[in-house]
Amino acid sequence: MKELGTILLAEDNPKDVELTLEALSKSNLANRVEVVKDGVETMEYLRCEGNYKDRTTGQPAVLLLDIKMPRMDGIEVLRQIRNDKVLKTLPVVILTSSKEEQDLISSYGLGVNAYVVKPVKFKEFIEAVTQIGRFWGVLNEIPPQR
Repeated sequence: MKELGTILLAEDNPKDVELTLEALSKSNLANRVEVVKDGVETMEYLRCEGNYKDRTTGQPAVLLLDIKMPRMDGIEVLRQIRNDKVLKTLPVVILTSSKEEQDLISSYGLGVNAYVVKPVKFKEFIEAVTQIGRFWGVLNEIPPQR
């Protein structure tokens, strides 16, 4: 049985963090979930810098990335990931409330793996996050890290 990777959640809204964690918990995923609150912290986590300099190296199974975050938005995080030779294959799923066409176009232009608009209704939100977690956290195969 393959080892389940970490799910990294980059989200600045505490309510959305709580809902996402609840949805992942209800789906009975055994993946560990790490939460970062903005784009700068996301990059520090991925690069094992700052508060994460002592983190065990290795990338998460998937990054669930909000777009509208302080200090560095999700589009810039995605840009930096795709321009980094170590991080460029990291699966990134935009999980956002933004329905702006430009955000969608920019995200796919930068190589996002999926773009999911957060459903407003609680039950639909739980179902969407559950499906994301199961696919990206369990079923998807990622290349070995070098």
